[in-house]
Amino acid sequence: MQRRDFIKGAGIGALTATAALTSNMAQAKTKYRWKMVTTWPKNFPGLGTGANYLAQLITQMSGGRIKVKVYGANELVPAFEVFDAVSRGTAQIGHGSAYYWKGKHPAMQFFSTVPFGMTAREMNAWIYHKGGLELWHELYGRFGLLSFPAGNTGVQMGGWFNKEINSLADLKGLKMRIPGLGGEVLKRLGGTPVNLPGGELYTALATGTIDATEWVNPDNDLAFGLYKAAKYYYFPGFHEPGTILEAMINKKAYASLPKDLQAIVKAACQAANLNMLAEFDAKNPQALITLKEKHHIEPRAYPQDVLKQLKKVSQEVVAEIAQHDKFSKKVYTSYNRFLAQSIAFSKLSEQAYLNARN
Repeated sequence: MQRRDFIKGAGIGALTATAALTSNMAQAKTKYRWKMVTTWPKNFPGLGTGANYLAQLITQMSGGRIKVKVYGANELVPAFEVFDAVSRGTAQIGHGSAYYWKGKHPAMQFFSTVPFGMTAREMNAWIYHKGGLELWHELYGRFGLLSFPAGNTGVQMGGWFNKEINSLADLKGLKMRIPGLGGEVLKRLGGTPVNLPGGELYTALATGTIDATEWVNPDNDLAFGLYKAAKYYYFPGFHEPGTILEAMINKKAYASLPKDLQAIVKAACQAANLNMLAEFDAKNPQALITLKEKHHIEPRAYPQDVLKQLKKVSQEVVAEIAQHDKFSKKVYTSYNRFLAQSIAFSKLSEQAYLNARN
């Protein structure tokens, strides 16, 4: 009887193993066709090509089991409708930055960039190892989404202006394209923030629709030809010290993938995150030389008293987000706790070294 039971159990185990193997083989043969919608012009250097790179990585790493087709802004949906398109399932993946969706929930801005906040390295540390990613998933989960870092611009430039900024009075009445929390800071100081997609910036600045615009950094700014539309180029980019570019993914689409493909998508996002920052770090020095030597643009530093006031107002604006709801307070607390720790360490490490080197 024991032998019969053993044989019976072995038979059931073999059937189970065979069924699992058959299922795995079927999954391995399944092909997935994903659409990626982006907030950037198609093939735009840095940001648009960063989306292309992520799509290529996913396709190649999966051996073609997931094929991702990229649609630039307005090809399938308008730039600022990417979030809703992926949430609805119109596309399986989107490429943008979380501060564009602050109307959905103000805490989203923490997962993009914060004025006078974390740099790219600090953001990566918080997201990957200090609870940021879990908070991000908790928030996006309300909209049927997951999101992963898929690029970073590093510290940006302050922007292009058609008037000099010598004091706070020069910010009053200023119409500037500046999204996210930086825009709210400008508004508190009497300016008018305008949210425009990247593809509209040059025309808006050249025609006087706006007085100033921030975009990204020398490499991207040069590609857009912004030096032809404004003469004053300010630094530093207090408003965007380490802006994350995200890959937002429809949760149902992600859940439908077998575990190995889920791991591939996640790993591809991490690789794209590193690659974009490295690419900007490689190209910005030469782009700055071109702006200065060929186009005779001499970057200007914001006056120190202006920066001090910008920082004061920035801290007030960011603190107010914590009052929105319990979740916003939880994100704010987590972000600020790690920022304080990182500042204390960076004073003895990177900041001290750069001061000595430079």
